[in-house]
Amino acid sequence: MKENKVLSSVKDEELIKKRRDQMIKGALTLFKEKGFHRTTTREIAKESGFSIGTLYEYIRTKEDVLYLVCESIHGEVEKRLEAVVDLNQPSTENLENVITSFFRLMDDMQEEILILYQEVKSLSKETRSAILDKEREMAAMLEKAIITCLPHALPKQDTTLLANNILIQGHMWGFRRWMLQKEFTLEEYIAKQLTFTFAALGIEYKPTKMEG
Repeated sequence: MKENKVLSSVKDEELIKKRRDQMIKGALTLFKEKGFHRTTTREIAKESGFSIGTLYEYIRTKEDVLYLVCESIHGEVEKRLEAVVDLNQPSTENLENVITSFFRLMDDMQEEILILYQEVKSLSKETRSAILDKEREMAAMLEKAIITCLPHALPKQDTTLLANNILIQGHMWGFRRWMLQKEFTLEEYIAKQLTFTFAALGIEYKPTKMEG
């Protein structure tokens, strides 16, 4: 993956992380309310708890803030997905757990995922490419889980496609919520998608009773 370094005039790495974490939290709040284009850097600084001058010690442009927000969202998804991928216990049940956990994570982060879909187009070509590389990394994690849990289920190309299908199904719960969440509870949605996924693998899926 190509490294996209957001420049800072501050050299203290610990302080950079602290200030950027504040910035990301403040920007996420504003982007959810107003979107990227209608949010100003002055508003981001105020929401983050410091001055506009301090803000520009840690970034160069408003696009840098959006990049940091996008990177943070992907980082949280990766961290939480890695926590449930148990590659030491390859089984259908483990794969079910991975997919279920991923969908529940997407429910928890649906506002953030919407920001990714709505605002990533505002990034420059180079920065957008770096963010899309993170999407590929998440799809690769799902692909690895499928291959490890069911090593002979599908050809490589089909496994890649299935992993991307699962990724988009998770995202879809958020960006199509205006329709889907009127028709299904989260648990019903998960059970339906698991049925479709395991059918593609040639496995009959019998969902256990889930709480709505």
